[in-house]
Amino acid sequence: MSSIGPIFTRTTNLMSSDNLLAAIQRTSEEISRVQQEIATGRTVDRPSDDPAKLAAILALRETLEARDQYDRNLQHATGVLNAADGALADVSDILIEARSIALSQIGIGSGEATRESEASVIDAQLASLIEIANRLMSGVGLFTGSHQGDDEGRSFVSFLGGVLYTGGLLDLQTDGGLDEALSFNINGNDAFNIQSGRIEGQIDLDPFATQNANLTDVEDAQGRGVRLGTIVVTVDGNAASIDLSDAQTLGDVVTRVNDAIQTVDPAAGSLSIVGGGYELTANLGHIITIGESGNGETAGDLGIDITASSTIVAGADLNPQLTELTDLTQLGASVDLISGLKITQAGLTKVADFSGAQTVQDMMNVIDQLNMGLKLVVSEDGSGLDIVNLVSGADLSIGENGGSTAEDLGLRTFGTYTKLSVFNSGDGVSSIAGDNDFEIRLHDGSSFQINLDGITTVGELITEIGNQATAAGLVVGSGGDFNVGLATDGNGLLLEDFTVGANAFEVESLGESLAAADLGINKQTSGGGSGGAISGDDVAQRRVDSIFTFLIELRDSLAGNDSPGISVAEGNLVEGIDLLSRTRAEVGLRAQRAEQEQERSSDMRLSEQSVLSGLQDADLTEVITRFTQLQTQLQASLQVGAQNLQLSLLNFLR
Repeated sequence: MSSIGPIFTRTTNLMSSDNLLAAIQRTSEEISRVQQEIATGRTVDRPSDDPAKLAAILALRETLEARDQYDRNLQHATGVLNAADGALADVSDILIEARSIALSQIGIGSGEATRESEASVIDAQLASLIEIANRLMSGVGLFTGSHQGDDEGRSFVSFLGGVLYTGGLLDLQTDGGLDEALSFNINGNDAFNIQSGRIEGQIDLDPFATQNANLTDVEDAQGRGVRLGTIVVTVDGNAASIDLSDAQTLGDVVTRVNDAIQTVDPAAGSLSIVGGGYELTANLGHIITIGESGNGETAGDLGIDITASSTIVAGADLNPQLTELTDLTQLGASVDLISGLKITQAGLTKVADFSGAQTVQDMMNVIDQLNMGLKLVVSEDGSGLDIVNLVSGADLSIGENGGSTAEDLGLRTFGTYTKLSVFNSGDGVSSIAGDNDFEIRLHDGSSFQINLDGITTVGELITEIGNQATAAGLVVGSGGDFNVGLATDGNGLLLEDFTVGANAFEVESLGESLAAADLGINKQTSGGGSGGAISGDDVAQRRVDSIFTFLIELRDSLAGNDSPGISVAEGNLVEGIDLLSRTRAEVGLRAQRAEQEQERSSDMRLSEQSVLSGLQDADLTEVITRFTQLQTQLQASLQVGAQNLQLSLLNFLR
């Protein structure tokens, strides 16, 4: 039966139905969104859900994802550092036991057979030490630094009777979300003093400046590094500003300054590179000034804060640094690169021939190809070259091969600049203060005595010997009665006697002084005659003072029944134990830092997750309540629609 519904404002059926459908659609969409919130537990699941919150949510998600990686990095770093600490503890135990053996073999209570037996024990400890030094954790070498060794991960291998380190000299680092990267393993030098055999070049090679030299590779005229900015070039009163902020090479500066000069007057002059810096030329009748712009420092740093008036004015020396790409023709010092270096490592002698080298890198390659466990590197201050010896337990000598290459490069282990304090493995030269230490006697009976008081270097020693010979009435020099210098082949002092007589040419110690022996010249020729030479021993050989060296020395001293050597080795082991204690402390600090950062990261994670939850997570109680309300609203809309859109005749007529 038809019914007559309530009377509403007069509208068309189409409009009523459209309004109803729109209301039902909005309610349905809201119900769908609330159902999605209930299903996902999130109020924001798509960018369109809440654009205002989206940026903050994405940033927090990115932070949490990065924190996950940071935490994995820190956990791995902590594991490696803890393993390294355990390995260092094992190394310390080995050294303590070795020292105990050394102490037991010092004195009259030990015999040759016992010492020989203990030598085999030390040899086994050395093998264990190499195994510990090569330990890995998760594929990472504990003591290999940034270079992970050979195919088996080993960076410590037996070589020339010693132990060669092939690892890196920097540590592996990881990003733990800290202000700076965290080192999580230890390189061989920091752990075991592997690089202590470094021979630092004593000569500033002073390379010339070139067009292609980078501005970052010059010290600058004021010693602070070039600060790039704007300079002012004035040509005959006409000033122009030149922006050098993006200049990269010394040649860039030349090009821009000369362009400015040419713009005013092509005949005025020019800027060029000469020697170690710049040179400004002002042709006759012209004045050129280069200066700062405002409070700038660029002209001063480049050494060109100068004025030239119808003349040539040199700028300050920029002290260009030596680099691997430096051409050898740029070396300011006169260097003999033809003769080469005579290098002896653990009794093996080879010659480093630089005659075909064109750059410093070529020289480095020559040293590498010798396969002697050596590296040629640019010194830290960029002034010269150093030799790094990576073989523990081997004595290294770098001398001449008939020329002056070693001396010219500052790399001769027994050079004029060598300090007497490094002789005899760092024990120096034993002299008697206030007394003469040794006497030099010639064939003709002439003699003179040497006092080493105040003598610190080989050069000073050579000068003193020459002075005393002159004071004794001798003509010093290759054409005179006596000559003193360095061996032209290999190393050591060279004493030459050109007199004639029945006496032996000899060097004899005086009193209780051991200086002549410590200098390697406590020798004599066979009887009288004419001429003769005393070639001193190379007592300036260098070694790597690592724990491997200390064990090798103890082993060899025990095997050779060398009581003084055993005592020295025992003292060195004490030094090695102290070194390990410092290394363990550093490892402990790194591990503690990693653990503390993990704890801090955990706290930060909770805070970040809480903020993220507040931004995107749904309150299920509130959402379910809203869902119920929307269902009721939808049901009411449907009921009202069913009532308002009845299709009876009366509804139609109304």
